[in-house]
Amino acid sequence: MDLNTVLSQLETANEEEVGKLLQQFNRENSHTFSFDPKEEALRSRLCQSVLSVLGRQVQPSCQKTCLETLRILSRDKRVLAPVATREGMLILGGMARLNAGEEGDDNQKNSQEDTQSEEEERVVVEALKCLCNVVYNSPAAQQVSVEVQLAHGLCASLRTARTWHHEVGLFTLRLLFLLSALRPDVRGVLRRKWHAVSLLTEVLEHTLDVRWVGPYEAARPDPQALPMPAEDNERAMEALKALFNLTLSDSGGEEYDHQFRLIAAILRHLLMLKTETEEKTEEAHSHAVNLLNNLPVSCLDVLIDVPVQGGLEMYGGKNMDAVQKLIDFMEKRMDKGSNYKEGLTPVLSLLTEGSRHHREIRRYIKAQVLPPLKDVKIRPEIGTTTRNKLVRLMTHVDMGVKQTAAEFLFVLCKESVDNLLKYTGYGNAAGLLVARGLLAGGRGETQYSEDEDSDTEEYKSAKPFINPITGHVEEPMPNPIEEMTEEQKEYEAQKLVNMIDKLSRQNVIRPMGVMPDGTLAPLEETLRDPPGDSGSDSD
Repeated sequence: MDLNTVLSQLETANEEEVGKLLQQFNRENSHTFSFDPKEEALRSRLCQSVLSVLGRQVQPSCQKTCLETLRILSRDKRVLAPVATREGMLILGGMARLNAGEEGDDNQKNSQEDTQSEEEERVVVEALKCLCNVVYNSPAAQQVSVEVQLAHGLCASLRTARTWHHEVGLFTLRLLFLLSALRPDVRGVLRRKWHAVSLLTEVLEHTLDVRWVGPYEAARPDPQALPMPAEDNERAMEALKALFNLTLSDSGGEEYDHQFRLIAAILRHLLMLKTETEEKTEEAHSHAVNLLNNLPVSCLDVLIDVPVQGGLEMYGGKNMDAVQKLIDFMEKRMDKGSNYKEGLTPVLSLLTEGSRHHREIRRYIKAQVLPPLKDVKIRPEIGTTTRNKLVRLMTHVDMGVKQTAAEFLFVLCKESVDNLLKYTGYGNAAGLLVARGLLAGGRGETQYSEDEDSDTEEYKSAKPFINPITGHVEEPMPNPIEEMTEEQKEYEAQKLVNMIDKLSRQNVIRPMGVMPDGTLAPLEETLRDPPGDSGSDSD
């Protein structure tokens, strides 16, 4: 459809003709996502013309058609100048029932939403979709959104969440997510002025059908219950993403402690729920993990303090169901074998901090991940156990992945170098030990309980024969110098020294040693006398 024709006819068309004209354009372009750069100016004029129609008093059917056209055009970020104005954003905000920046009565707004027709609801949905596209594609529109207090309108809409139809709720939450993601300066206003964290928590509580049986304790989901409906799951994911943005910065303090604990309890409930597919369940758990990482680590006790439903005596009566779900999620992400940075490191970080600060969590995870050693004939990185997979990650090419995996195992070992080496071998752990300045052994800075790890009889009997570098008992190897004379041995040793010296002088290698504080340093520095040592025993 020729854009010049559309524009010329729009200038003189009545409301009915406008609707028919734009419906044809919409049908032809409903699946268009890349546009002809030569028609950029024409599409920009079409945006302006459509906004002019929307600014008049037209019927909902015509409004819906105009908004569909605008949604298609808003896929092209280069033509959004007419929309990214105060007038344009106020028109769209009004259509989406979000102009709370203007004085209005929330009760009147509620009654309007209760009585709106199906066609009027489609207008609201299309306007929200347009706003999502425009805010995502236009920094200018993001700025205008701040000026017209779009955030206030969104939060006013959150207060009516129990009356939402699915798509209205979905795109309201998505728009809040986009605005809070693209404008970090808006997050503080949303938190402090409009109480968005509290409102989103209520949305989650309602959407996930949380029923409280105690402080920060939701009723256990019925194992026979149907999976969470797909629409509820969609809205919950958008709410979690928005909450993630709003909890990114340090907004702690006693006034937020209750709110964060409430969120942790809702996330525990979410971890126990089933959705319609394994993929959707894993996505839900991924968002839950991301949000849990933003909460103060002191709030993680909510995951295991479930008095009504009880727990295991061996872990102080704590309920480890949620922790087990997190372990299961971690193993699924490891088994995928790709995208470790985004997919695996968040749950490893969460389990690491939970283990560092909560003794029962650490003991439970240690029992699952690092059970007492029995068979030490196989290298720690070889095999299909969780321990084997994590040890392999300690030498991953991605620095973030290897550090996160190593830190997790180190914390499970109570930051004891000797305990870590027992499970990983010195070679796999060398990177962590260098980074922490622990090559000479010792412990990390965190204080842990004094409970001792007991070795199995199999490990005790094999321990003298374990190669500390590889972490396993090696098959006896023939001694290459066994049949050499002393002169031959001395010759080979001198030859090796000369080769190392040559490579060192050419800066191909740099021999290193371990300083008394456990850090690496050039070998010549480690061989010097320590300060104050004169090398003699004179008084």
